[in-house]
Amino acid sequence: MKVVKSLLLGTAAGLIAVGGAQAADLPVKAKAVEYVKICSLYGAGFYYMPGTDTCIKFGGYVRADAVLGGGGDYDFNKSTSSANGGSNNRLTNYYLARARMDLNVDTRTATEYGVVRTYADMVFTYSSSDVTGSNPSAISSSSAALGLYHAFIQFAGFTFGRTVSIFDAPWQSYVAGGPDTLPGGSNHVNGINQVAYTADFGQGITGSIALEEETTASNGQSNLWNVSSGTAAQFVTGVYGANDWGGTRSPDITGAVRVDQAWGLAQISVAAHDMHAAYYGATETSGHPSDKWGWAVQGSLSIKNIPTGAGDVINLQAVYTDGATRYNFQSLFPQAFFMFGGSSSAYQSIGFAGLADGVFGTGTGIDTVKTWGVRGGYTHNWSPNWASAIYGGYGSLSYGSTGKSMICANFATIAVAGSTCNPDFNFGVVGVNTVWTPVKNLAFTADLSWSRLDQKYSGFVNAPAIASAAKPAAVYELKDQDSFTMMLRAQRNF
Repeated sequence: MKVVKSLLLGTAAGLIAVGGAQAADLPVKAKAVEYVKICSLYGAGFYYMPGTDTCIKFGGYVRADAVLGGGGDYDFNKSTSSANGGSNNRLTNYYLARARMDLNVDTRTATEYGVVRTYADMVFTYSSSDVTGSNPSAISSSSAALGLYHAFIQFAGFTFGRTVSIFDAPWQSYVAGGPDTLPGGSNHVNGINQVAYTADFGQGITGSIALEEETTASNGQSNLWNVSSGTAAQFVTGVYGANDWGGTRSPDITGAVRVDQAWGLAQISVAAHDMHAAYYGATETSGHPSDKWGWAVQGSLSIKNIPTGAGDVINLQAVYTDGATRYNFQSLFPQAFFMFGGSSSAYQSIGFAGLADGVFGTGTGIDTVKTWGVRGGYTHNWSPNWASAIYGGYGSLSYGSTGKSMICANFATIAVAGSTCNPDFNFGVVGVNTVWTPVKNLAFTADLSWSRLDQKYSGFVNAPAIASAAKPAAVYELKDQDSFTMMLRAQRNF
């Protein structure tokens, strides 16, 4: 019995040891998979980032454009120092094309201070470009570009980073579609660096103030002409002198009050813009004009739920500027351009326009440039799948008497006897479009616009040769110019 008992106990101990070893070799049980969960706090399309309490949303669009008779971007048929559209000769592109993808990322996190938000909007574009000279190899040049329209952080009412200006209306310059060069108000659709604070008073009423980096030619600075260096070759391209800005001194100070309710929207915006010039000449000892502040004021109105149909809307704007021209002839509007047309009494006709915040010459102060403008649009929905719109914009620019006299002194070197000098001008745009949406988030657009330069020069000029437009030295008639542009677009939002 003792032998049997010892044998049984030994076997049991062995089995326990083997069982313990096998249990130790078993894999640890895997954690449950953290599936992506919908975040319903901030609207459709948000998801919780796995393992966090931050919600994220991806969006954007893919777009294909064909532009007939316009510039590289959807604007009007004009020429500048670096692009050729308004020469109306064998160098002019009759059509241009562009493909674009937009990707935006929106994150939000609830905190004891309120929602912390980050937002970024990146744009990838490939487009055919305007002619850059009379060399035939440049005619079909194309370009790829990467843009960053928005990249900002919002916290406790503050916005830090790059986004649209608080001065702008919510629709930017696209009151009902239309070209990039619609005058009559501001437009920072490509974004601007800023620090802003917005106070929410409830009932859709907000007030905002911001410091904005309107210190580049692509944003808030128009030309600051030093006319002492103007030449005849520059003059007939709308360049009245050297664009003589100094270094940065102050951001633009902007403010806005907005009422945004079910009936529509109303907004009043103001801006202060510092003009800080460089030197009269090439060195410090030549001296410089004192700084001068320009300003702008804008009113915006949107009326919704009008009797003509569900979803119909009317958008209106009006603006006045003094030394802050970009708030009217906005960031996508060329700041110096020229256009050619026919003439019955000269080789051809020419119209040109030079825009500026101010003008100065050797020993003078800055003489500010004043502008005013209006724009508006009406969109009508025929059905859930079809919509049409009509829109227009008009801007007027006037130089001061001192600046005008200095510019006209340079004009006298090319003027034919009997011609008159007046660098003021008006510019208008009207257009119509139709949008077909066969399925949700897919739209096909046809947009036709007419632009007109109403320049105030009269008579004739002995113009030098303009190489970028392949124009010979000849007598040209000073005349208003017109341009028609058709844009065809396919766009898929996601």
